[in-house]
Amino acid sequence: MDLADLNRMTPAEAITVLLGCCASDAWAQAMAARRPFDDVERLLTTASDVWWTLGEEDWLQAFAAHPRIGERPAGDDRHAVWSRAEQAASRDTTDDVRAAIAECNRAYEARFGHGYLVAAAGRSAEQLLERCRSRLENEPDEEFLTAAGEQATITEQRLRRLLGID
Repeated sequence: MDLADLNRMTPAEAITVLLGCCASDAWAQAMAARRPFDDVERLLTTASDVWWTLGEEDWLQAFAAHPRIGERPAGDDRHAVWSRAEQAASRDTTDDVRAAIAECNRAYEARFGHGYLVAAAGRSAEQLLERCRSRLENEPDEEFLTAAGEQATITEQRLRRLLGID
């Protein structure tokens, strides 16, 4: 798929495709409504701009679509396939590290009320564990914004992947 394909889709088709990049209904609807995009940079800038104007519930909806770090999501939809690929390195580790990641996921959820969200692509299991542990030190408001920033990064990576860039 390229940008012209995305621009030609019906709104419903575009929303479905965009939800694979960010699982916020409000974000996908806003992005579909802002088409056509002149170029990829305009698409990426708009994606970020829209994301940062959404409310807390929209962010939580996007966060909730991600599997826990270290878990393998089921399904063959774009979101599940990309999540498995992004977390591939987190599965190539020892049982001790996997157990520590699972424990950190639980501690994170207990502290912040939502799942630990991190742009996992290219990071080892050990790096993901260390980031989780360090983020447990954040204050809840700070961490919520950090998670939102991670989602923005994931969304950009997925939009690039969708369009065959990078």
